[in-house]
Amino acid sequence: MYKSSADKPIGFWSAVSMGIGAMVGAGIFALLGEASAISGSAVYISFIIGGIIALFSGYSLSKLGARYPAAGGIVEYLTQAWGSGFFTGAMSIMLYLAAVVSLSLIAKAFGNYAFTFLPKGTNPLWHHAFSVGIVLLFVVINLQGAKDVAIWERLTVAIKFAVLTGLAIAGIVYLKPELLSPSLYPPVKDIFFSLSITFFAYEGFRVITNTAEDMPDPARTLPRAMVAAILLVMLLYVAVAFAVFGNLPTDKVIAARDYALAEAALPIFGHLGFVVVAVAALISTASSINANLYAVTNVTYQLARDGELPAAFGQPIGHSREGLVISGLLVIVLSLLFDLSQIASIGSISILFVHAVTHLGHLRLARETGASRLLVGLAALLSLVAMGLALVYVSQRSDTVVQVLLGFVALAAGMEFLLQRLHGRRILPRLP
Repeated sequence: MYKSSADKPIGFWSAVSMGIGAMVGAGIFALLGEASAISGSAVYISFIIGGIIALFSGYSLSKLGARYPAAGGIVEYLTQAWGSGFFTGAMSIMLYLAAVVSLSLIAKAFGNYAFTFLPKGTNPLWHHAFSVGIVLLFVVINLQGAKDVAIWERLTVAIKFAVLTGLAIAGIVYLKPELLSPSLYPPVKDIFFSLSITFFAYEGFRVITNTAEDMPDPARTLPRAMVAAILLVMLLYVAVAFAVFGNLPTDKVIAARDYALAEAALPIFGHLGFVVVAVAALISTASSINANLYAVTNVTYQLARDGELPAAFGQPIGHSREGLVISGLLVIVLSLLFDLSQIASIGSISILFVHAVTHLGHLRLARETGASRLLVGLAALLSLVAMGLALVYVSQRSDTVVQVLLGFVALAAGMEFLLQRLHGRRILPRLP
């Protein structure tokens, strides 16, 4: 049914705020310290490079979203570009796995910040207990039929954005320039290698494309909203990086990598500042877990309905679906098996791979979308280069991450092969 403009409530600023809310989440609270272990006080350069890659990707995805305004987002774009065969089905499963990885990182971050409230000398296993506990809590809440969390999401976006902005402004006011001297920077290759972590802090930008269906004029509004949201978030990340490394020596940031933002508030605001930032991190991560569990459950239900995940994912349980329980268990397993930097690397590489495939497919649709082939080609190239750099870095330090990534690809391909053999169903385009 056609919707009038009055029935389409998502305007420019609504889309921008949704994009900011999706990006400025657990990523910056969790990953700044991990990224600093690679690129030191030059981590702000890595955030700028990551933001530039996100801008090109955002341009490509926004043009696709304006032409194909479907709630399925990237799955719809892949189907339009590559058809409804084996490849598209396997990529949709890869998207699901990337979402689970993202959730495990958020759970890990919650555990790290919660642990800071315990006395010194506490058994480090409490890290895991908090991470597992928060996932189980929200699985149970969602099984009881959790209501729409939109109001709480808006509130938590306001809280975390206010806290980060306040920390950034105060940190820059009291900044010690000598701590940011280029003489302290690591080799240039390390700044690029840290993209394996910093890009993950932008990965939420693609949710803006899911609002296209509810925009009065998506062709005009969506690209503008995408660019504005990414630029504002990049500015915030760079300002926070300046604030942190302008007040703390790099070795102290690395030592407190699990809660680096809270530690950076200490010399500026004292213990109260540490507590405020840590509480904001807990609120932000808890809210993200709840919202993402809800979203992942909906995605798994749709994929199971289309035969792209086992039917068990779509079976009712309580007031939700079994996909909620299965996804929750996978999140717990990943959070227990890997540390933050490993999870971030797995997530970044997975997402960059999916983005690159989507942009390459977009080149086949450029006449339909009206997009610049040059800009879309650059989006694909930058995604592939960033993915390559990340693979080189993690392969030098951990065979485990590479093995997990290969396992994800094999799992996605194997599941798709079996499901097509068993069900004979394929993802079909929702739009002409």
